[in-house]
Amino acid sequence: MAEAHALHLNIAEAGKVHALADRHGEALRHYREAIRLAVAAKAPEVFFRHYSQCVLESLEQSGGDADIIAFCEGAEAHYAELNASGLDADTPLHRKDRGSLLERLGLAELRSGDVAAARATLQTAISLAGKGVLPLAEQVHGWLARGLAVSPALLRQAQNRHNYFVVRADAVDAARAYQLPAAVGQSLAQALGAR
Repeated sequence: MAEAHALHLNIAEAGKVHALADRHGEALRHYREAIRLAVAAKAPEVFFRHYSQCVLESLEQSGGDADIIAFCEGAEAHYAELNASGLDADTPLHRKDRGSLLERLGLAELRSGDVAAARATLQTAISLAGKGVLPLAEQVHGWLARGLAVSPALLRQAQNRHNYFVVRADAVDAARAYQLPAAVGQSLAQALGAR
């Protein structure tokens, strides 16, 4: 079991190395395989959530806002199903996780030009996660509530200031990275246009 955990961790680390080098198609291919192995190994849910955040970041960095919106809307539907089935999806961890997904959704909506939707989504994210948990969402929502335009450069500066990105050079250990053979997971990279 420990070897399976080490393998998906090392493959995800390779994905991060690719992401930092702006090779997001390769990053996505590695993240997909890391997710597949983590699920097969019945790894704790935290791995799936972290790898999903990495996927969303690579999509964001490569202009995949439509894919981010679709993913986040699907995650919202999942939370609605959990709540409808009576499972407790209202723990602080679930609220933070759901809030961070809504934060990403709101930012994708903003980049896509839907300012009203972005403002509403960011407000929901802040309300769910709690005050002070999503400082970027709070700052961007404040700008939008005051009617300010948020340029891509301003948004990127705020993202960096608030450590929004989990894939950062200071948090990646390239020595642990395990590069996949070219044939593994290639269909996802091709389906996403090898971003």
